[in-house]
Amino acid sequence: MRTRIFGARVIDPASGLDQVSDLYLDGGKIVAIHQAPSGFVTEQEIDANGLIASPGLVDLSVALREPGYSRKGNIASETLAAAAGGVTSLCCPPLTKPVLDTSAVAELILDRAQEAGHAKVFPIGALTKGLAGEQLAELVALRDAGCVAFGNGLAPMANNRTLRRALEYAATFDLTVVFHAQDADLADGGLAHEGPTASFLGLAGIPETAETVALARDLLLVEQSGVRAHFSQLTSARGAEMIAAAQARGLPVTADVAMYQLILTDEALQGFSSLYHVQPPLRAARDRDGLREALKAGVISAIASHHQPHEADAKLAPFGATEPGISSVELLLPLALTLVQDGLLDLPTLLARLTAGPAKALRLPAGRLAVGAPADLLLFDAEAQTLAGETWYSKGGNSPFIGHCLPGKVRYTLVDGRISYQG
Repeated sequence: MRTRIFGARVIDPASGLDQVSDLYLDGGKIVAIHQAPSGFVTEQEIDANGLIASPGLVDLSVALREPGYSRKGNIASETLAAAAGGVTSLCCPPLTKPVLDTSAVAELILDRAQEAGHAKVFPIGALTKGLAGEQLAELVALRDAGCVAFGNGLAPMANNRTLRRALEYAATFDLTVVFHAQDADLADGGLAHEGPTASFLGLAGIPETAETVALARDLLLVEQSGVRAHFSQLTSARGAEMIAAAQARGLPVTADVAMYQLILTDEALQGFSSLYHVQPPLRAARDRDGLREALKAGVISAIASHHQPHEADAKLAPFGATEPGISSVELLLPLALTLVQDGLLDLPTLLARLTAGPAKALRLPAGRLAVGAPADLLLFDAEAQTLAGETWYSKGGNSPFIGHCLPGKVRYTLVDGRISYQG
């Protein structure tokens, strides 16, 4: 459908475009910016006066829970939640049942995402079979089936030799490996950041070194193997400093941070609410501040929701017996806009960390507004507000932000020029 979007402030961080302009869409692509192409006959118009048009958000970690965990969510519900948060492209981690370690599972996810039509899904395949950390998965077959990167999540590798061989194999085929830097032994049994809050509450701690020790090993092996590496879900200021040092040495490494790690600290655990139970854990204020500075500097180039929906029962037990994770993808834009409200980032820089940055990290065909690019767009009102939970599409209601009034409101999310969400 030939669509004209008129009157919006168009911000494209990838090109530096920031001006009030019209957008012209046809055949799922952007065919012109500012002036209509010759012979263009408008079939649909969207009045975007007072709105901001940007590339659709790119989220590098959204657990879709399908196949295998339908009580927590499914592809249709969680991609709709993503669209409501302004997300048009997302990556799903391999922790499914069965594990995303075969072409059949990847194809099932992609087929069901296409049927739902709410957002584009880019699977991250398992680095090892069953995420067991022992035998390498069929990485090339998974790549050919649509997987854009490979990782083992928080599941440990059997040993460093196995990890080294996996990275060397991935480097041979120019595949990207996603790391979650947490030493399983140092984190074993832990529930919260090791510090005064955990001690006061009597919760077993996970030290900062659980991240930094694993990160040091991973960076050394990345340097040795030459593999493209993305470090996901950083939690510590020291970890961010280590990534900065690696980038300064020229290593091909990128990093993301969970949106909630930029807002919350371990002090949120004071009431023992299981809604704040996440892995890796919320850390101290100095870590949150360090992550914010790394984001501002571009060391961390991507903000991700790290959306993990759960059924109600998963959060009803005592804190230590509950399942970790926050349902947050449909609040990604409003939560991110709090960083602008706080004066940490200007709006174009924030949008860069939500669009071009994550797209570049995993080499996704997304995150830009340009003639010929897919018409994956977000139109939002930066002056309006979102009452979190007023509408809720995810099957998981496990969000500590429900009931909060947040800045900004998604008005339209378009995927390939088609409206996938309107709010």
